[in-house]
Amino acid sequence: MPGQILEIKKKIESIKKTRKITKAMQLVAASKMKNFQKKAIRIREYAFDLIYLLNRNSSDLGREDFLMEREAGDTVFIIYSSDKGLCGSLNQQLFRALFRSKIWEDVPEEKRKIITIGKKAASFCKYNKHTVLQEISNIEESVDLYNSLKYIDSIISLWITKKAKNIYMVAPHYKNSFTFYPLVKQLLPLSDNVLKSHIGVHPEVFSRDLAKKQVGYSIYEPNEEVIADSIVTQLTQVLLLQAFTELKASEYSSRMMAMQNATTNADKIIDEKTLIYNKARQQAITQELSEIIAASN
Repeated sequence: MPGQILEIKKKIESIKKTRKITKAMQLVAASKMKNFQKKAIRIREYAFDLIYLLNRNSSDLGREDFLMEREAGDTVFIIYSSDKGLCGSLNQQLFRALFRSKIWEDVPEEKRKIITIGKKAASFCKYNKHTVLQEISNIEESVDLYNSLKYIDSIISLWITKKAKNIYMVAPHYKNSFTFYPLVKQLLPLSDNVLKSHIGVHPEVFSRDLAKKQVGYSIYEPNEEVIADSIVTQLTQVLLLQAFTELKASEYSSRMMAMQNATTNADKIIDEKTLIYNKARQQAITQELSEIIAASN
């Protein structure tokens, strides 16, 4: 009996140590989630300003190569994921969103090319023997538009060199601390329908009615070509960076919830083990008293 009591006590102490770790991870994830939440909203609003500007003037800038549909080339899928685990079902939801989508199924296998952002996506694609064109991982969490160019330029170059017919990205849409959902959105070409689809998935942020906006003329300085190139290039870069910040906000939100659940479960197990410990200890005390009484008689 003393051995059993000691073993239960050790288990309780071990679970308490685990609870401290999960609680600490929960607090860290909550703090980082708030930072990325603010950052994602700021970048999202800037991206929508560019979308609004391009959509409003698409007829004037229609000659831009980034807006033109193509008949030949590969279809590139950029799939985002976390580098680390312990973030609930986030990665699995992203993988299902792509590989069960109609867009994926409609593209011939030899025309599918994948770019992975995050170690989990790279591991998943390797395990399932999908063709991976490029692997990007360990992106600094403090990355900004300038520092992200080394990753973004390699993606945009696929379009500039006409190797890609379409480019899609699969990333989570962060709604709040408890809600996110994966989306498959077309990145290039930036056609009118694509621009409207980017606007349409965020009605709570982007509330402008494009149909009612009428512009008689626009003045481009220094000229249309330079403005068009600048807008579409910035928009493509910002949409990729926006997806990364929303990924991080969703990742830390999922990790916060996972660690909160782990902490709650640890508390339940500690209560159960403590009850067993008290019963065993009471039983041992009762047995000792009985032996003492029996010996005195």
